[in-house]
Amino acid sequence: MHLEEVVEICRDLASEVREMVRPHLGVKASREMQGRGASGDSTFAIDEVAELRVESRLEGISEIAYFSEDRGLMGAEKAGWVLVVDPIDGTRPAAAGLEACCVSIAVSEYHPTEKPQPTHGDVVYGLLMEIKNDAWFEAERGKGSRMVIQEVEQEIVIRPHDDISTLFWTLGFRGRPALPTVLVLDELIDRSSVDGGIFDLGSATYCISRLLTGQLDAYVDVGDRMIREVPQVEEMFLRAGHGHVLNNSSYDLAAAGLIASEAGLAVSDAFGAPLDGYPLLASGREGQLSCVAAVTPELLRTLIAEIDTGIVRMREHYGWR
Repeated sequence: MHLEEVVEICRDLASEVREMVRPHLGVKASREMQGRGASGDSTFAIDEVAELRVESRLEGISEIAYFSEDRGLMGAEKAGWVLVVDPIDGTRPAAAGLEACCVSIAVSEYHPTEKPQPTHGDVVYGLLMEIKNDAWFEAERGKGSRMVIQEVEQEIVIRPHDDISTLFWTLGFRGRPALPTVLVLDELIDRSSVDGGIFDLGSATYCISRLLTGQLDAYVDVGDRMIREVPQVEEMFLRAGHGHVLNNSSYDLAAAGLIASEAGLAVSDAFGAPLDGYPLLASGREGQLSCVAAVTPELLRTLIAEIDTGIVRMREHYGWR
């Protein structure tokens, strides 16, 4: 199976999931808890609707395996390709009927006997499709990104912005312990919240795509860096996550990371390193990663420097060495 065929399957799959989920947006029953997925995060009724559609659509396509938040790795025995799928990135906004929810699909070649653990650097195609609105974004590695709104392809124009005081930005907050996270981001929040704007939109993919639309300047998620660098904070993550450490994983960032990079945005983890080396098909803690995306490399470096200072501030507040 050629990549072009896989891309068409991804587009069809995303469209089918979107149409299946739309009637459930904002419906009270969509918030009903169904348990916990392979990641440890809550699974809502609306998630199960989407996951079942992915499962039924890809069933019987032996050339394609898929990896998702709730199912883990499925159908890998004879596959030459693997899809990293988040049928609803932004479950809580979807359950509330808000716009910040997307279908996210990333594609990598898959050779389990030669390279059983592909990385983000192996992603060759990414697709984000908004569920409530008729908008989608895609990229093929080395060929740039596309943005289509209301069936019309739009030019992606990155608007540089390097002034922290007037920054419009969003952060990853769900499942992260509130006080230590705010301690790390304290100065960024205070400096930008009056003349700029700070938002928690509940979907990494939607947030990062807002940099392509020109609505936001940066996305900042520090959770995984916090726990890698300061192990003492793990207990607080477990408490906030109801017994699980909850941070972004590959299904949150694999497609968005490629699309952002191909569009010319600056993307890294919260240490300032590329995302390419992170595992693509790992569940739980092993597959987690932080992310900072910004409209310019200069802004990215400024944000990483602020995070560096914030990590020190968090350590000092709790007396952690």
